[in-house]
Amino acid sequence: MSKLLTVLLILLISLTSLSQKTERIAFYNVENLFDTIDGPNNDSEFLPSGKKLWNSDKYFEKINHINKVLCELNSPMLVGFCEVENVGVLNEIIGKGKALNGYKTVHYDSDDARGIDAGMIYNAKKLRVIDQGYIRYILPGQTKASSRDIVWAKFSYKKELFYVMVNHWPSRRGGTEKSEPKRLKAAQSARNFIDSLLALDASTKIVLMGDLNDYPSNKSVKLITEKLEPKITSVSNKFNGTHNYRGEWNILDHICISDGWNKGRLKSEKADGHILTLEYMLSTYKGNIVPFRTYGGSKYLGGYSDHLPVYINL
Repeated sequence: MSKLLTVLLILLISLTSLSQKTERIAFYNVENLFDTIDGPNNDSEFLPSGKKLWNSDKYFEKINHINKVLCELNSPMLVGFCEVENVGVLNEIIGKGKALNGYKTVHYDSDDARGIDAGMIYNAKKLRVIDQGYIRYILPGQTKASSRDIVWAKFSYKKELFYVMVNHWPSRRGGTEKSEPKRLKAAQSARNFIDSLLALDASTKIVLMGDLNDYPSNKSVKLITEKLEPKITSVSNKFNGTHNYRGEWNILDHICISDGWNKGRLKSEKADGHILTLEYMLSTYKGNIVPFRTYGGSKYLGGYSDHLPVYINL
């Protein structure tokens, strides 16, 4: 009798596991994914004749690297990207990805001086775009937009609706203190959009993701985490971070979710999110383990990115 009960229990657990299908949403800063064509933006550095001697061989190696990472992530149903030059490079990722058949893009050309944008790819077999757009903001002391847009889309997954916002906030160039007002402007722009959605329906499902160029303790990020739950934390990998600066690891790449993800058929796992940290994505620099990047200054290293990808399971 005990053996029969054991078999029945195993069968029940197996059936429960099968009924709880896991989906995945990810974000990846792919470090300067430029094509090799001279465009209207300031992309001269990433041309065959440019400072970095960027060419088709290097470009397609990088595309293959990105697809290798997406395979490691089990081809998430949605991936947000930043540091992509245009929609063409997103389509190149899809076209070269063996497991990305049926994926589509959400992308807008931003007014960033270098022409790098945020965007996303999604599995159109699973998701349907209901609405999409971008949030463009003007930085303090300027009269026109000059930074990356926040790209958003509203999706339908079966009968579930949710929003995704992909961010790439202004860099820390010039020093953290001097550049902080720029990221606060980006954060406030994102927060206004979040507040407007939650004011209409407090149970709205929202995913904010991106390279925020600030850490969880910074004011800009806290402006978001006052409303959304941070899923990428110090326990998300063994290095406690997604990026290494001068030998110190910390979290620049974030995924935050609204309370609405605690209910419905498509729910967030209760555990913290994850930072994909595989040996081949790492290298050693001055005795420190760091992400294996594509370039070190003008020197081509042939790596993946200076950031590690992050993801959550649903």
